[in-house]
Amino acid sequence: MSDSISAEQLRLFIERIERLEEEKKGIADDIKDVYAEAKSTGFDTKTMRAIVKLRKMEKHHRDEAEALLDTYKAALGLA
Repeated sequence: MSDSISAEQLRLFIERIERLEEEKKGIADDIKDVYAEAKSTGFDTKTMRAIVKLRKMEKHHRDEAEALLDTYKAALGLA
């Protein structure tokens, strides 16, 4: 009896994951469309992606990353 319950529960988990994967693909496509629209109006999407990445970071992590970047640039004569 528990095998059929476990199998049913597993099937439900798999179906939920499949639905979420489908939604994730749709959202990824929407994000791609927004970047394409921004690019068509003259924005640099590489820079936009960098900004989005920075905005996801907590301030102290962002400050640390920027300090490391400045240190590395200075070491390589890029500053």
